[in-house]
Amino acid sequence: MTILLKRIYDAPAASDGLRILVDRLWPRGVKKADAKIDWWMKEVTPSTELRQWYGHDPDKWIEFQQKYRAELKGNPKLKELHDLAKQQTISLIYAAKNTAITHAIVLKQMIEEAN
Repeated sequence: MTILLKRIYDAPAASDGLRILVDRLWPRGVKKADAKIDWWMKEVTPSTELRQWYGHDPDKWIEFQQKYRAELKGNPKLKELHDLAKQQTISLIYAAKNTAITHAIVLKQMIEEAN
């Protein structure tokens, strides 16, 4: 199983495999044609309420992870992503500047844990 994390502002590469945008909003300054996104999966993104509460505040990171995991629990799209990742490389594409506290990290962990 290969799941990569990649910012949308980084150049697409052949090694990315299936490129899945996992942001609820389209990233600023990126043309859809240039993004090379294969699938925009809003169903696995943090809710608008959670995203606005979190605001990428490092002090809220631990609590955010718990709340986001609770939102994802039982989401059938996790199993779908898990199955895809078993068959091919997938890249979870996101726009957050701080790569250490992005929801994509939690999503990757949840996909890996899905059965």
